[in-house]
Amino acid sequence: MTTSIKRINKRMPGWAKVVSALVVVLVVFFAGIRLSVLPGLKDLFGTETNDRSGPALLQSIQDISRYDAASGNFQIVVDLEKDAKFLPDAIRGSRTLYVGAGTVDAYVDLGKVGDDDVTVNDDRTSATLRLPHAALGKPSLDPDRSYAVSKQRGLLDRIGDLFSDNPNSEQAVQKLAVRHIGDAAEKSGLTARAETNTTDMLKGLLHSLGFKEVKVTYAT
Repeated sequence: MTTSIKRINKRMPGWAKVVSALVVVLVVFFAGIRLSVLPGLKDLFGTETNDRSGPALLQSIQDISRYDAASGNFQIVVDLEKDAKFLPDAIRGSRTLYVGAGTVDAYVDLGKVGDDDVTVNDDRTSATLRLPHAALGKPSLDPDRSYAVSKQRGLLDRIGDLFSDNPNSEQAVQKLAVRHIGDAAEKSGLTARAETNTTDMLKGLLHSLGFKEVKVTYAT
């Protein structure tokens, strides 16, 4: 047996009809905003950003005695995919394509130079300096030049984003980008460039002070 549509409508209470109609109107309304079908609605419900942050507090001051002698700019394309066992990617899983750009500084710590590491002759025309080898600073990711190219998430991941305090977090790919940039800096010869620049700087400085012969060496 089949029941006609008219008989179903007769059995529906009046309040249910009102609720159903309201739901339909809201769905069409917000779909229009989402798809920009109804012009002007986005301006009507536009968001306003207010910065209510408190003042920054100075927690500590640290003296720096290192000489930043070189800086390298790096870019990495991170392709991070997370899969779930026994579930297709459409249900559970994610894949993020992220372009990370950052810098790494190479420096010589002049604070480690002791009295025994500097030798000057009696007439102050010759000087020999022994410095520690150059080291790499921590990679710094530039948020203005780093961005996500694409994000693919399964159904369960999308639902989880609705109840998360930080949906679509890029923290994992950002950490991975920083690690890859650090690895690239170690293979780039940046520390050798820093030592060359430090040597040139010290020789120029001491020559301007009257030293005719300046020798700079590096040791562990």
